[in-house]
Amino acid sequence: MKVRRVVTGHDSQGRSRVVDDRDVEPITSELMPGCAFFRLWGRDERATFPDDGSPRRAEAWYPPRDGSRFMINTVPPGELVPSPDLDMAAALEDLERQMPGAMGANEPGAPGMHTTDSIDYVLVVSGEATLELDGGEKTVLRAGDVVVQNGTRHAWHNHGTEPCTIVGVAIGADRVPPA
Repeated sequence: MKVRRVVTGHDSQGRSRVVDDRDVEPITSELMPGCAFFRLWGRDERATFPDDGSPRRAEAWYPPRDGSRFMINTVPPGELVPSPDLDMAAALEDLERQMPGAMGANEPGAPGMHTTDSIDYVLVVSGEATLELDGGEKTVLRAGDVVVQNGTRHAWHNHGTEPCTIVGVAIGADRVPPA
C-alpha cells in the first residue's frame, strides 16, 4: 500500500498553504510479518493556530494527554508468527526504536491486549477486524464500520481471509480511578 501525506500550514500572513507533500514509508517488523504501520502525524500538545505546519514533538506511539496520533495499520489474516530463527532481542529493540512504547503497552500472556489513555476513532477500510474486549466479548468489523474506542482494554485480530486495513486517530485523555 502506498500512502501519500499532504500537510497544510499558514504562511507569515496567516494564509493557508501546502507545506509538505510526500509518501510515508510503512513501519514493518519481523516480529509481526505482513503488518505495515503508517504513522502519518502526531503531536504531544494541543494544537494552536495559525501554525506553520511543521512536525511537532510526538515521541511515543500512543499520545499523551492533549496529544494526538494519526495512523493507518494493515494486518494480514491469521496469527502473527515470527520466524523461529529471529533474533528476538534485536527485533524488539528495532521495533521500540520505530514505535516507542507500543510493545510495552501490550499485556504479557494476552496477545495484542492493551489499554491506552486515549479516545480512538477507528475506520475499517478493507478486510475484516475482530475487536476483543474484557471477558472475551468480540465484535467483527468490516469495511465501512467504525469504532469509538473509549480507553477500554482491547485487542485487534484479523480472523478474515484477506489483509485488514484500518485508519485510526487517537486523542490523549485523562484516566481517573472509578468512583
